[in-house]
Amino acid sequence: MDIHQKISSIRKAILKIRSEHQSICLVPTMGNLHDGHLSLVRHAQTLADQVVVSLFVNPLQFGPGEDLDSYPSTFSEDCEKLTAAGVHHLFTPTADEMYPGSDKADCRHTEVVVPGLSRILCGESRPTHFTGVTTVISMLFNIIQPDSAVFGKKDFQQLAIIRKMARDLQMPIEIVGCPIVRENDNLAMSSRNNYLTPGERKIAPILDQTVRRAADDILNGNTDYTQVCINAINELTEAGFKSDYFSVRNALTLEVAQPSDTNLVILTAAWLGRPRLLDNIEITLK
Repeated sequence: MDIHQKISSIRKAILKIRSEHQSICLVPTMGNLHDGHLSLVRHAQTLADQVVVSLFVNPLQFGPGEDLDSYPSTFSEDCEKLTAAGVHHLFTPTADEMYPGSDKADCRHTEVVVPGLSRILCGESRPTHFTGVTTVISMLFNIIQPDSAVFGKKDFQQLAIIRKMARDLQMPIEIVGCPIVRENDNLAMSSRNNYLTPGERKIAPILDQTVRRAADDILNGNTDYTQVCINAINELTEAGFKSDYFSVRNALTLEVAQPSDTNLVILTAAWLGRPRLLDNIEITLK
């Protein structure tokens, strides 16, 4: 696996790949890789001749008081995992490489904003987060120029936003979503799960269980989605979570679900101690 820290280096590698008429799939990550990330790599390998993984802890998507400075870094282990997985190229720039001069008081970086979708759900409690995501993803798309890019469905809203960005900006890139990868007890895999204490880790699977109970309730004919969400939030609160939101949405638009909608997604975010955990499930009504 070739490791590139400079934009000029990865661009040179991309030119070589293109000269050989090979396709490229990008897997963007922030490192601290787990089996969820590696499942994205495996799927990327079915989509293209060459897989490029980016590893960049993007400061633009962290808000005040969030864990930018303490975000877990396991670079050596990540490289071993990616090499074993057969990744061809790893792009791991510094913040200065991606945002030169942006630390100066008079220099503010250009932003890519997806209106509407970025302001709901996670965007309400993290108002600058998705602008940071779409800005860095658009930069990675410009640098790597992939044919396709793979993202996990655990961040369902993020996937929807990136799809809209690519569509609105006429980016010729296929955006592919991959299923959530879970631990043996069904907790969705996340780098931030490492923040959980042993006691919290035992409680954490209740998030998935609550989402599934809500899904079963709807599949059994309950169309009072407001009450479904209230019941779920009460369950999470009793279990020790601090709920950010629990919402039933149209899976295609992320608008609040209506009784006439047939493709739904239940999304939730909740704090359990230090980490803020995400989960979701898609359901189809007859």
